[in-house]
Amino acid sequence: MSKVTQHEATGLDDLDPATAPARDAVHFRRIVAARQQVSDAEDGLREAVQAAREAGDSWTIIGAAMDTTRQAAHERFGRAR
Repeated sequence: MSKVTQHEATGLDDLDPATAPARDAVHFRRIVAARQQVSDAEDGLREAVQAAREAGDSWTIIGAAMDTTRQAAHERFGRAR
């Protein structure tokens, strides 16, 4: 089974410029940038949680910092990723 590329998954390669009118891509670019920011923030959060655990912080403290329960924090970050 072959790996699906990002363009294949989005259907961008199937767009025909003759039938799909060109539009300003400002909103598309904002969405792409926002998705990257979310990904970067998730990476930062994962690193912060790992550092907190290595420093000896409990799941209760981490959960409180995330405004969630210790169980939810552990379920999200407690497994090796």
